[in-house]
Amino acid sequence: MFPHHREREQPIFSARAHVFQIDPATKRNWIPASKHAVTVSFFYDANRNVYRIISVGGTKAIINCTVTPSMTFTKTSQKFGQWADSRANTVYGLGFATEQQLHQFSEKFKEVKDAARLAREKSQDKELANTALSIAAPQDLSDELQSPPVMCVNGPEDKLFRSQSADITLSSEKERIKKMLSEGSICEMNLEAELFTLQDSNSKLVAALHEANANVEQWKKQLAAYQEETDRLREQVAELEAHGGQGPSDLLKDELTQSLEELEALLKAKDEEIHILQNKKAEYHDMEHDRDEAIHRLRETEMRNAELERRIQNTEQNLNNSLEERDRMDSEIQRAIEILDIKIFDLNDLRQSLVKLIDK
Repeated sequence: MFPHHREREQPIFSARAHVFQIDPATKRNWIPASKHAVTVSFFYDANRNVYRIISVGGTKAIINCTVTPSMTFTKTSQKFGQWADSRANTVYGLGFATEQQLHQFSEKFKEVKDAARLAREKSQDKELANTALSIAAPQDLSDELQSPPVMCVNGPEDKLFRSQSADITLSSEKERIKKMLSEGSICEMNLEAELFTLQDSNSKLVAALHEANANVEQWKKQLAAYQEETDRLREQVAELEAHGGQGPSDLLKDELTQSLEELEALLKAKDEEIHILQNKKAEYHDMEHDRDEAIHRLRETEMRNAELERRIQNTEQNLNNSLEERDRMDSEIQRAIEILDIKIFDLNDLRQSLVKLIDK
């Protein structure tokens, strides 16, 4: 009844953006749906073959939109785009930090919309095939649809009361289970989106770190070469000062001093770049720590969902047992009603016989 969480929706693309909704009163102004940039993700449900756009802020779903072939994502500026959701009767707007992020989201929207169109066409073809099969199959169900005779004793009323009570209990139990599963799914969805974002950031940081390490090695070689050049120039300056010459030697000394100052400034700039890269490396370790925490929380959520599914299976088993017990009780009540009918019929015959005897 409830599929395993790994068989449900999986994130296929995520981006950070500020989320807005159109003002339902004016249909012109934008209302911010989040105070800061949040993660907006495309999810794919393999069981239902459905694509959705989801954004979760805390425990609240800011965007929960099913992608249909009729939807269109429109770029209204260099960093802003929007689309209409007819089911929710609203228009969503996304503000991105860069034009490249907007372009990536727009391309992914087109790709998902085409996939949704293909999925709908396949579903329609399947429905047509099933309809053809159902038309060709026999449909003689008149005997099964006949209503049972109505009894004139108190048994059916007691049976109806018990059936209604059992139905109410089963319905309330099912609603409670659905609520528990929905809360677990929202929490899991939030963690999966966060983990997907962290993994994407982690891959970018790893690539930047490798590139920085390569640049550091190259800069170290350049620094060594600059230091050798600096030492050589200093020796030349010292030789010129020892000779104490005038004229052209003074001009050469000025040029060497200027070159020396430029090299020292370049060395200082390279040292600052190395310091910045070291800080980025520390930030990368912090991101790894955050990713490990997100993975740990996701595993805990998976364990809680597994426990919920186990409880759901037990509850379904109990429901099935209750239904079987109710059917058994119905059968016993029906037999008791038949016996009572026979007894009543016998008593009626006996009463008629007594009346005849009294009349004689």
